[in-house]
Amino acid sequence: MKASEIETGEASMIQKSPAAGINRGMTILDVILRLVAIASTVAGAVVMATSDQQLQFFTQVAVFNVEYDDFSTLRYFVVINSLAAAYFALSIPLALMQIARSAAKQSRALLIIMDTVTLGLLMSAASAAAAILFLAHNGNNSANWNSICNQFTDFCHRASGSLIGSFIAIVILMLLIFMSTAALARS
Repeated sequence: MKASEIETGEASMIQKSPAAGINRGMTILDVILRLVAIASTVAGAVVMATSDQQLQFFTQVAVFNVEYDDFSTLRYFVVINSLAAAYFALSIPLALMQIARSAAKQSRALLIIMDTVTLGLLMSAASAAAAILFLAHNGNNSANWNSICNQFTDFCHRASGSLIGSFIAIVILMLLIFMSTAALARS
């Protein structure tokens, strides 16, 4: 090898080093965001699944109970959040593989596809639950539906709070898709 070829090779290695460092940092951030997404989807599912309230009218003659599984939309929300949490847990090994092999394009592309599918499912479940909870809070005068949150305040607060975890996971998924796409385009 000539001296000029060695210098050119060393220069190209130096130029690749910052990009490899950025990709490694983004991959570590990817794993951390996936762990946060697990926590937020599990929290959303658990809070929604434990949302129930009992009201007694006329000194225990009539007892009214509301639970999350009274609404099929809220059941869907719990199932999708649970599946999303499982997906995030199963996707961590693929994300960790990116640290070891930053040039693994197939696994990064698979993560982008699966993240996008999970984003769609999570968005549909959170949006449907938000629509039902909006009706629970406000009712609908045109359909002559009364607000149930005037009586079942604890249930409504817990169910509304569970949406926060799901929407945090949605934002994280958007960030993950953007970061993975940028890393794939850079490699």
